[in-house]
Amino acid sequence: MTQTNVTEISYSEDCDHYAQQHMQAFPLRNAEIGRGTIIKRAIPSRHKRMIGAWCFLDHAGPVHFAAGEGLDVGPHPHIGLQTFTWMIEGTMMHRDSLGSAQLIRPKQVNLMTAGCGISHTEVAPENETAMHSVQLWIALPDHKIDMPPQFDHYPELPVVEQDQIEFTVLVGEFLGATSPVQVHSELVGVDMITQTDTETLLQLNPAYEYGVMVLEGTAQLNGQELDDAHIMLLEPGLTSMRLNLPAQSRVILVGGVPFESPILLWWNFVGRTQEELAIAREDWINQSPRFGSVPEYHGARLIAPAMPERMRPSK
Repeated sequence: MTQTNVTEISYSEDCDHYAQQHMQAFPLRNAEIGRGTIIKRAIPSRHKRMIGAWCFLDHAGPVHFAAGEGLDVGPHPHIGLQTFTWMIEGTMMHRDSLGSAQLIRPKQVNLMTAGCGISHTEVAPENETAMHSVQLWIALPDHKIDMPPQFDHYPELPVVEQDQIEFTVLVGEFLGATSPVQVHSELVGVDMITQTDTETLLQLNPAYEYGVMVLEGTAQLNGQELDDAHIMLLEPGLTSMRLNLPAQSRVILVGGVPFESPILLWWNFVGRTQEELAIAREDWINQSPRFGSVPEYHGARLIAPAMPERMRPSK
């Protein structure tokens, strides 16, 4: 693991100005997926490609729809990453080429490790009428990028309370609680929700970079306002963060050690070279056994788009 040299900056009431010099809010991008589901994409963006090993962060919903009109994503491939789904409202059925079939419910995590190759589907049950979720991708480190694929479901995660905020530890260690979710880089992920106006001081790892995104309501970080149309990025070096939340607000915190290598992220693939991605694309088009199949799905496979002539690695 690459070690990051940082200058540790402790928080005090007089440190808001310094902290604000080392954090910045960037706009989210809106897009539509499936049948009318609006998502807000935080990373990758032109402002920031990765936060630690987190290389993709989408906030989907909250959205309500008629029964039978929910998300329906047909078979599609992945390599070189872990897909991480945190369900807040609604349910979703995951099926993959390993034979996994798992309905994810609120307060649960599905973690799919693509490694050398996997394909899967994501479909809302016919009787489902709501969805609110966060989907993230985690780039696998160099020594794990070609590991065998696997799927894991986590029905229970540790919950800690502090200053009238409920913290669910999604990944890593936070406030003395450790998530069971198995990742391969130094990472943290935390969901925070409160029913009342509150303020708290949170300890940060100075070796980590962080992102904070509002899922419901608003927030204030070190005296700086944050709404649900932006993500706040914090540079390594800060050892704490003052967080103010109004009642009925929810935020997610993700962080990690800056990633060890530049990556290429294209379509559903994460790799190190354009050749790797081109080979994976051809394997998907040619229905290689590398990606298997999801026979329970009766619709069409997703079609791989054309690759750009040249891609630039990012961190």
